[in-house]
Amino acid sequence: YPGRALGYQQFAAGAIDAATALTVPAGTMYAIMTPAAQAIRWRDDGIDPTTAIGYPLAVGVELRYNSPSLSRLKVIAQVAGAILNVSYYGT
Repeated sequence: YPGRALGYQQFAAGAIDAATALTVPAGTMYAIMTPAAQAIRWRDDGIDPTTAIGYPLAVGVELRYNSPSLSRLKVIAQVAGAILNVSYYGT
């Protein structure tokens, strides 16, 4: 995964208790996401994930997401209080 860092975003506890889109910097080719405190769920098909529906991502597990759908990706905490760290990379 080559590329230069384009930015970092942290969703603090409570910030993703409802479905939330990422703030993707222009030129982003991929993102690395890691949840803390609580697991999250994500979807990239334009439909909001819920606490029970969406692709699960456990605490401490890293997701390297490389897709043209990055701007459509939305996340939600499976349990209130999740923290999500996201780093963005591009050319």
